[in-house]
Parts: sequence; structure tokens; C-alpha cells
Amino acid sequence: MKSNDLFRASGIMALGTIISRITGFIRGILIVAVLGTTLLADTYNVANTMPNILYNLLVGGALTAIFIPQLVRSFDHEDGGDGFASRLVTTISLILLVLVVIGVYCAPALVRLYAPEFFTAGFETEKEIAIAFTRYCLPQIFFLGVFTMLGQVANARGSFGPLMWAPIANNLVGIALFGAFLIFSPSVTTNTITPLQVQVLGWGTTFSVVVQALVLIPVIRHLGIRLKPQWGLSGLGKSFGLAGWTLLYVLISQLGYLVTVNVATSAAVRSAQEGIARGVGYTPYTYAYFVMLLPYSIVTISIITAILPHLSRLAVAKENAEVRIQLIRAIKLVGVITVPSAVAFFLFGPLITQVIFVGIPAEDSRYIGYVLSALSFGLVAFSINLILIRGFNAFEDTRTQVISIFIINLISVVLSYVFLHFLKVQWVTIGLGLAFSISYVVGLLITLSLLKKHTGQIKVMDFFGQHLRLFAAAFGVMTPLYVLMRYITWLGVELSPLARAGELLLVMVMAFLGYLLAGKAVGVEEISMIRQLRDSVVRRSSRPE
Repeated sequence: MKSNDLFRASGIMALGTIISRITGFIRGILIVAVLGTTLLADTYNVANTMPNILYNLLVGGALTAIFIPQLVRSFDHEDGGDGFASRLVTTISLILLVLVVIGVYCAPALVRLYAPEFFTAGFETEKEIAIAFTRYCLPQIFFLGVFTMLGQVANARGSFGPLMWAPIANNLVGIALFGAFLIFSPSVTTNTITPLQVQVLGWGTTFSVVVQALVLIPVIRHLGIRLKPQWGLSGLGKSFGLAGWTLLYVLISQLGYLVTVNVATSAAVRSAQEGIARGVGYTPYTYAYFVMLLPYSIVTISIITAILPHLSRLAVAKENAEVRIQLIRAIKLVGVITVPSAVAFFLFGPLITQVIFVGIPAEDSRYIGYVLSALSFGLVAFSINLILIRGFNAFEDTRTQVISIFIINLISVVLSYVFLHFLKVQWVTIGLGLAFSISYVVGLLITLSLLKKHTGQIKVMDFFGQHLRLFAAAFGVMTPLYVLMRYITWLGVELSPLARAGELLLVMVMAFLGYLLAGKAVGVEEISMIRQLRDSVVRRSSRPE
């Protein structure tokens, strides 16, 4: 893939992701304003996260990791791959429907699995609300599958934008839902929320996912892809064989996340028992993680989605050395954004979240910022690891990467329980952020060593020098700004929400411009990627797809 093609494809996806994340932020702010960050919010977030967990656990990982290479190969079939795509969509849809039925029936057991302390004495209301939310949200599994399948078919045909733009429709429905709820029911708690309100929030959230899936149907038709119900597994045997290892990979990952949810909800219940009013459980972790993923989503996902079909073709052609070059190039390009973002989250996490989450007490929003600062350590390693995993996928090696994710999650699980037992309850969720970061930093070294069987050795030094210069540029520019901000706080100056937003805007603008100059000064060639990506977004957005 040529540089211009990569930037063009990445640019349109980045633009879609930026708008998606902006609308997602608005939706998140409204959710926090409606539900807060305490146990009511945890009941909703655990339930709303569960469809994603179960979907990724049983199907989603295989769809995104395995079937793009298989779809690319199916283009050589007489029907242009329509038959393979139709059988895939039909088979996966049936699996998802069965999964939804089983999940709705087993909702109490699922809640007990992910939030066992909701079943302790004195928290019966939270338990019932969580079970109800879970039943209303679980049908999302089917529509998440439809969305992903249609999106991957479009990606395999070279249409990357729609998969990034469709979530905007999801967010707009969510904004309307929670915006209206905030107007008509501005203050609800676990004791005051009614069954009808739970239904409105639960079914409304599921409806937003339905809309996200349906908007891709016209895109598939426009591409000339003819999908129809087609029974049978002909041609899918290899795909499902490869998917077995991917499912194991996702299973390990989701078991690790299960521990995160368990520990976070345990911290929330224990803090409530100790009379701590501040939300310190799963919800602060969820929204800190959401903020942390912003640069990762805009740049990392855009670039790797654009290059994965290209990597698959290179792997098929046995151009292994070129795959290695493309992976290193992607790591360096992504680092231009993720490195300064990590530094900004580390230094300015509480300021960022205080500005974003204005509908809750300042103490609660600052706490989300502390979790964000803990997560920041892992952002760069997390992004690199994802790029390397796509290298495994290009070679259709789903077995070896299981070793990496197992070690990553083992470290995270051990640290999570250590922090639960040894930290004060109000610091446990921050500890979860630190566990995430440590696990991915260590896991990166493991993944690098495992990938060399396909690409030859990719050394840390192949990109470490460039990343070190990026860190030096980012810290060099942002540290003085941080010291100045802390000095203003030390003087006891209380800023209004509007003034605080202005402070953050000024800090970010100065940090961004200073970073560009410092990056060029220390010789980082990839810094020009920002300008190229911006230009490609402007050009692409000014004309039809």
C-alpha cells in the first residue's frame, strides 16, 4: 500500500472516528449526568458491557481477525465471493440468535458472574436493576454481529469509511435518549428509578445498536455485494478452524476483563458499605478507559484497518520482510499520536475529566482523571501490541498470539487482586488502571519475540529510538505547562467550569504546537504524518466516498 493510499484510507476513517468519538463523548457525558458514577451507573454499565463481552468472546474476535483474509481469498471465486460472504452471514447470525436467547434466560447468572457483590445482603435493589438492564441489553449481541459482518465485508472490498461512520448513528440515538431522560427525569438513584425508566434506558440503548447495524445495508448494496440467506458450511471449515484459536485468545482476554469488572464492582460495594459517597467502582474505570481509547481509536484503528488487507496479500505472496517493514512503519506512525496522548493523560488526566464530565461533582470527575493517568502508562504498549497481533492475523496464525494474551492477562489478574486486598478501597480502581498498563508493557516484549517466526525479529530498538524522542519532545513541552497549572492550583484559585475548559484548551493548543516543533527538532520524520493525515481528511471529506 502506497503512503498516499494509506493516508487517504486512514484519513477518512480518522474523520469518521473523530466525529464518532465526539458524539460518543457527548453521549457519555449525558449518561454520567443521568446516572452519576455510583452503584446505579455500575448496574447499567455492567449490563451494557455484557453484550460486547459475550459477543467478542464467542464470535466477534473471529470475525475481525480471521475472516478478512478469508474474504480477500474468496474474491477469486466464480461468484466474486458473494457465496462465501452469504454463508458466513447466515451461519454467524444463527449462532448469535441462539446466544441471545440463552443469555436472556441466564441473565441472573451472568450478573452474579460479573458483579457477585450485588448479591450480598442490602444490595437487592441493585441486583434486580442489573438483571433487568442485562435482559434489555443482551439482544445487542445479534446486531453487533450484523454490524461487524457487514462492515468486514465492506472492508474486504476496499470500503473502509462506513464501518467508522456507522457508530455515529448509534451515538446520536443515545444522545437523544439520555438527553430526553435528563430533561424529564433529571435525578434518579437506585431507590427512585422506576421499572419503566429501566426499560426505556435498556431498550433505548439496544435500539441504538440496531440503527448502527441497519445503516450498513445500503452500503453493501451500493458496493454490488449480493447477500442472501444461504445455508451450509461449505468453504467455512478453514475459517472456523482458525477461529478456534482466536476464540481461545478472546476467551483469555475476556476472562481478564471479567476480573476487572469483578474487582471494580467489589470496590464500589465495599466503598458504599464504608459510607464513601464518591463513585470509585466500575463506572469510573469505564469512562477513563473510554477517554484513553480516543487517540488509539482515531489513529491506531484507522491505520491497522487500512493496512490489514494489504498485510494479508503480502503474507499470501510470502513477502515476509515487507510485512515486517509495514508493521514497523505502522508502529512509528501510530506513536506520533499515542506517545503525546499518553503524556497528556498522565499529566493532565484530572483536568481533562473535570472538563469533560461536568454533570457530576468535581471530586467524582477528578477521580476518573486519576484512573486515566494510571491507564496512560499502557496506551503506547497497548496500541503497538494490537498492530503486532494484526501481523499474526495476516499470516493466519491465531495460535501463537494466545501465549501473549495469556501472559498479559495473567499479570493483570494477579495485580488486580493484589490491589483489591492491599489498597484502600477508594484507590482500587486506580490500581486497576495501573495493572492494565504494567501488563501491556510486559506483554509487548512477549509479542515481539513470538512474531519473529513469521517476519524475522522486530527489535524494540527498531522503533524505541523514535518513541524515546517523541517522549522527550512531549514531556519537554508539557512538563512546564503542568508545573504552571499546579502553581495556579497551589495559589488557591478556584476556576469556574468555563474557565477550567478554557485552561484545558489553552494547555492542549500550546502542548500540540510545542510538540510539533519539538518533534521536528529532535528529528522525528513521522511527525509530518499529522499534516498528511489532516490534508487527506480535508480532501476526502470535500468529495463523495
